[in-house]
Amino acid sequence: MKFEFEPIAIVHSPFKEKFGVPRQPGLVPQARGRVEFLPRFASAEAVAGLPGYSHIWIQFLFDRTQHEGWQPSVRPPRLGGNRRVGVFASRSPYRPNPIGLSVVRLERVVTDGSGVVLEISGLDLVDGTPVLDIKPYIGFVDSIPDATSGYAVVRPDALLQVHFSPLALGQLAARQDGELLLQMIRRLLETDPRPAYIQEDRQDRVYGFRLYDFDLRWRVGVGCVEVLELVQSPHRSAER
Repeated sequence: MKFEFEPIAIVHSPFKEKFGVPRQPGLVPQARGRVEFLPRFASAEAVAGLPGYSHIWIQFLFDRTQHEGWQPSVRPPRLGGNRRVGVFASRSPYRPNPIGLSVVRLERVVTDGSGVVLEISGLDLVDGTPVLDIKPYIGFVDSIPDATSGYAVVRPDALLQVHFSPLALGQLAARQDGELLLQMIRRLLETDPRPAYIQEDRQDRVYGFRLYDFDLRWRVGVGCVEVLELVQSPHRSAER
């Protein structure tokens, strides 16, 4: 049997590429975005009652990895990239059906006549991600206090101290969203977003990833990260 699904919405996110995206939803509460319903599904009637919920489930497509196929076993970042587990014991994007599921905070539902938009926070989604479905998060059903979580027992610790160069601080101060952005960048970098296989790399390497309308450039020292600058660039960033 085969099934076809039509996206109902598109995610607008500060994360413009996979590198730098939080590894799980909710880890960076300052990460804000929007879910914009496509015209055929942009009905105020379809979201009636949704503002009564604090959180929602977003079912989405891993559209950046769907053409790479799936793997029966993967190396989760939580295990340092050294141990393999079955793909169904992970949240890897390399799945037989590249479908993801994230729970995010619902900040506001906007139905202003020009469309339907959900303002969300705590997201872990790349900009442009297609959304397949939205469901409300129901606390007494979806929260299971005595659940066990395999190898992901606790939230990841802050591994690195994050410092900002004078240049970066000045650039953030000049932005209207500077204070929120500073907090967001700190949360993004303190758990070390680098893949496990390069976390022992040389410490003078400068890394970068796209965030909002700029490239964030940073380097790792001994137990710390230094944010170097925010580079205004339309081009996709990568490791430097």
